[in-house]
Amino acid sequence: MQQRHENRKTYFQELATTSELHFLPYIHRFTSVTPQSRILEIGCGEGGNLVPFARIGCRVTGIDLSENRIRQARQFFQEERLPATFIASDIFQIIQLEEAFDIILIHDVIEHISEKYRLLEHIKRFLTPGGLLFISFPPWQMPFGGHQQICRNKYVSRLPFIHLLPAGIYSSLLHHFGESQARIDELLDIRKCRTSIELFEKLLCTSHYRIFHKQFWFINPHYEQKFHLKPRKLPRLIGSIPHLRNFFCTSCFYLIQS
Repeated sequence: MQQRHENRKTYFQELATTSELHFLPYIHRFTSVTPQSRILEIGCGEGGNLVPFARIGCRVTGIDLSENRIRQARQFFQEERLPATFIASDIFQIIQLEEAFDIILIHDVIEHISEKYRLLEHIKRFLTPGGLLFISFPPWQMPFGGHQQICRNKYVSRLPFIHLLPAGIYSSLLHHFGESQARIDELLDIRKCRTSIELFEKLLCTSHYRIFHKQFWFINPHYEQKFHLKPRKLPRLIGSIPHLRNFFCTSCFYLIQS
């Protein structure tokens, strides 16, 4: 397991920097982000993605299923002296919030959700008319699309594409290298919820969302913080080839409207 997954303050700071350098500028290219903007993040974790929005005065709200992550978010934002609202809840249990939001962020979350269509339908109630939804995710077939980097065994955590093995072989391999049953169950659950570019765009069509803009990355912008690699966009030719592009794209950015 990478150290950043255990040191949550480090992970918080890395996400804050990535959001400042890449997420906020990408969104700001297509819609105005001002101190009057209302920002919601679903699956916010410790809230790092919301930091640059809070710094420019946006009203930010984060929702996460984990009470522990929400406690950490409140603590980290207090240390940064930034205002924010954080809610520990299953998003499907929230029917109404105090206000609608101009921008909703869902970063590296949808690939963990089994009821993706239900989620896309459910969050429409939280968007203002004309509001934008920013969703990013790693395609399932990319080298670490199975999130095997969270494994405790350092060798397994560095093996690309092993998540594409048949489920039984994948599970046996994880057992062999000493992963806990809880971790194996988590990785197999990610496998069940896997998300390809084609599946995601089909869901958007079914949910009557319009793709405002999309960007495929050969080198994920967050790798700049994690591995000191310069972000690189996926060449358009590869990005235009269905199914094949999933193996070369390490992150997809989508801006969509309902």
